[in-house]
Amino acid sequence: MKKFLAIYTGSATARKEWESLSADQRREREKAGIDAWMKWGETHKSDIADGGAPLGKTKRVSRDGITDIRNAMAGYTIVEAPSQEAAAKLFEKHPHFTIFPGDGVEVMECLPLPR
Repeated sequence: MKKFLAIYTGSATARKEWESLSADQRREREKAGIDAWMKWGETHKSDIADGGAPLGKTKRVSRDGITDIRNAMAGYTIVEAPSQEAAAKLFEKHPHFTIFPGDGVEVMECLPLPR
């Protein structure tokens, strides 16, 4: 089986929509989202190589030094699947973007190092 890195992405627009909900509405959606995410994880536990985690603020390191930047990455998971298409299908209707304010999941193969 091949390994695939799935990056959960978000946007400022989706975040604003989330923040426009009342505190009670956010709590209800948060609980529903966590329950749905746990169910997704249980359903796909044999496909998940690393459950991943949410991601915090980003620093970019380059020849020019270290700078604070923003990007769309919100979290990650590593899954195993026979193809990229099969890996991507694992995330269809995922709670990250159906309940939470995420806007998508980007799935890419973890390629072997050339030798």
